[in-house]
Amino acid sequence: MDGGFFLCPDVWEFLLPAEICHLRNAMAVCQKRWDLLTLTPMGCALLPEPAAVTAGILLLPGDCPRSDLRAGTVVTYGLSPRDSITLSSLREPVLCVQRTLPLLCGGVLEPQEFPLPGVEGAERLLPGVGTRLLWTGSPYPL
Repeated sequence: MDGGFFLCPDVWEFLLPAEICHLRNAMAVCQKRWDLLTLTPMGCALLPEPAAVTAGILLLPGDCPRSDLRAGTVVTYGLSPRDSITLSSLREPVLCVQRTLPLLCGGVLEPQEFPLPGVEGAERLLPGVGTRLLWTGSPYPL
């Protein structure tokens, strides 16, 4: 399986499964088909238009204005009730999966919540936690 994360902040890399490539170049995003591709808000903004993105699952911010990005499944993250991966609580962060999502490891993830005790600024971590969740089925590092 091929996974990529475009413009992952270095401090989030500990969240990513070892198999996920940290992509720092927009051209690398468009050079192959990704089983899972995650875009940060800056990653969405820096992709060329139109972008030749090919992914089985594309994880991107719910407020990404791009309409030219295509994938077998698009999963959004953010704080909107429309986003598939969000937080149901910010004070004591709880990751919320709002709809059934496909997993790269096989099967599906049913709607559920995952407490994130002791995590500050959890909303900034949604792309990294969402990537781990879609790749392994769990938001928690092993």
